[in-house]
Amino acid sequence: MGVVGTWNLLHWRRTGSDGQLVFPLGEDARGLLVYTRNGHVIVQMAASGRAPIEGTDPLGGSVEERAAAYSGFLGYFGSYEVQGGDIVHHVDSCSYPNWSQTVAVRPFELHGEQLILRTPPTASHGTTWVNEMAWQRAAASHPAEV
Repeated sequence: MGVVGTWNLLHWRRTGSDGQLVFPLGEDARGLLVYTRNGHVIVQMAASGRAPIEGTDPLGGSVEERAAAYSGFLGYFGSYEVQGGDIVHHVDSCSYPNWSQTVAVRPFELHGEQLILRTPPTASHGTTWVNEMAWQRAAASHPAEV
C-alpha cells in the first residue's frame, strides 16, 4: 500500500540544534495529507481554535483577521514521487506563495500506519532546524453517495 491514501496529522514540530522544540501551529494542530494513486498530493494543516473572520465573505474581513487566519494555516497541492527514502513534492500552488512552483524533498519513514516526513536541516538565526510532520493513516471511510 505504501504512502497512497489519506493521513491525519499527529504533530508538526521543529527541533533546533540548540535543543529547542517548537510546534509552529500548536501541539493540537489538525491536518490532512492525501497521496493519490495517480501521483497527486494535497496537504492541509491548521492551528486549532482559529478565530472566525467577521462577515460571510471568505475573502473579506479586516487585515488583522486575515493575517491571523493566514498565520494559522498552511496548505498546498501538486504532484509527488517516491525516490528511495525520499518523497518529492512538486508544489503547484501553496498558501505560502514562496513555495508555489517549487520542489520539496521530504525524507520519510513508514512504520505500519504511521508516516513521518522530515525536512532537510535549514539554518536560521544561528540555529539549524529540522521540521517533522507525523501522520496516522486515516481509517477507511465509505464513499459519499451521490
